[in-house]
Amino acid sequence: MVPILDKEDFQFLQEGLPFYTQLEPAQQARLRQECARLSYRQGDKLHRGSQDCAGLMLVRSGRLRVYILSQSGREITLYRLLEWDICLFSAACIFRDINFEVWIEAERGSEVILIPTALFGELSQQNIAVADTVNHLIASRFSDVMWVMEQVLFMSFDKRLALFLLEQQAIEGSGRMELTHDMIANHLGTAREVVTRMLKYFQGEGMVRLSRGMIEIVDEGRLRALAG
Repeated sequence: MVPILDKEDFQFLQEGLPFYTQLEPAQQARLRQECARLSYRQGDKLHRGSQDCAGLMLVRSGRLRVYILSQSGREITLYRLLEWDICLFSAACIFRDINFEVWIEAERGSEVILIPTALFGELSQQNIAVADTVNHLIASRFSDVMWVMEQVLFMSFDKRLALFLLEQQAIEGSGRMELTHDMIANHLGTAREVVTRMLKYFQGEGMVRLSRGMIEIVDEGRLRALAG
């Protein structure tokens, strides 16, 4: 049975939706009745390309990864979603002009509040504030995707890896991070061997320290200089 929203969940939903205060009372009541809190373990898939269209997700806790998957099975991360972030592409089927597939997985244990597709579609059509929020989210995510494409097309891999490690440090709040070479390869859309070779170079230059399943930044200044 899908957990319904308790008082704290609903308070979180009200604070997390930019358009909530501009909904009609009846629309607010439907959110309370039809939304659900869903829990996921690390590695769980929340959205599998065109196979799923669950609805709009508001991240209550944890961290999600949004990525694309090639026919050969190679992944590349488009962006991550943290607490309070809204996941739009989990409801992409209601937008006719969005025709590319994304996958979403839990990078760590996560909880999301789900607005079902049918309800979200109705709200988008009935309320201009919801439509404005959707447009803002699409523009924001498009910027994220273009930043990834700029890195892939125009940046050397050593700079991309340095940027990723610094971003990961900011997310984790620590320079000592639980990261495997496979995980980094999936984030950056490259082969594990390429990641391993560059990390060994970073270690040889004194920028990082490597151990099994761990990477520690030991010279943040040089890493930032490399990242530009």
